Amino acid sequence: MGNTLQDKTVVVVGRGSGIARAVTLLARSEGARVVVAGRDKDKLAGVYDDPGITAEVVDVTDDESIGALAERVGPIDHLVSTASARARGKLADLERKDLQLSFDTKVIGPTMLAKHFASQLKPGGSLVLFSGVNAFKVNVGYLGVAITNGAVDFLTRSLAVELAPIRVNTISPGVIDTGAWDSMGEARKHAYFELVGDNNPVRRIGTTEDVANAVLFAMTNAFLTGVTLKIDGGEPLT
Repeated sequence: MGNTLQDKTVVVVGRGSGIARAVTLLARSEGARVVVAGRDKDKLAGVYDDPGITAEVVDVTDDESIGALAERVGPIDHLVSTASARARGKLADLERKDLQLSFDTKVIGPTMLAKHFASQLKPGGSLVLFSGVNAFKVNVGYLGVAITNGAVDFLTRSLAVELAPIRVNTISPGVIDTGAWDSMGEARKHAYFELVGDNNPVRRIGTTEDVANAVLFAMTNAFLTGVTLKIDGGEPLT
């Protein structure tokens, strides 16, 4: 257990599993008081058995919900938004509603989070957003994901300039072993993980801990802003 976030307040927006959970647990282990926020407050509260982790409700597609969360939480040190809604599929299969939800959740939502929380971030505070490897490596079937993640990359740099000296950075994960791939079925997921791991330069799939460590770095490095940290095993190089 470290103390790089001792006495800091960190808000983590997202689910109670995968990357959001790894970020929450790491921040807590580094001394932070963590507020986890998502659509299902009761479900989130049931995930963590720690008085230093409290649950709140927020819908990042609803401005009133975001504003209400900011009022309830008060001053904070860091905000991390892991919320996403992926619009996967080839162009012929993409639906407008899926693209709109993807942008609303991962681009417009974080923009509104920045709007409502900027005045509450303490000196030295930061925002950490999430992009993804498909912003930097084109794959057929991921057009919606790519343009959403690409927009996050530009949003990060714009916010870093407009909100300065508040720091704004983004994490861009590659293929990470989370529950997000379970819908493929065990056999297909294993084959896909093996294919990606065999071909990227580090020769393995990423873990949620890999990503959480990058988030911690983004929160605690006081000279880092406007940057997209690619935690992807070098996949775009192949």
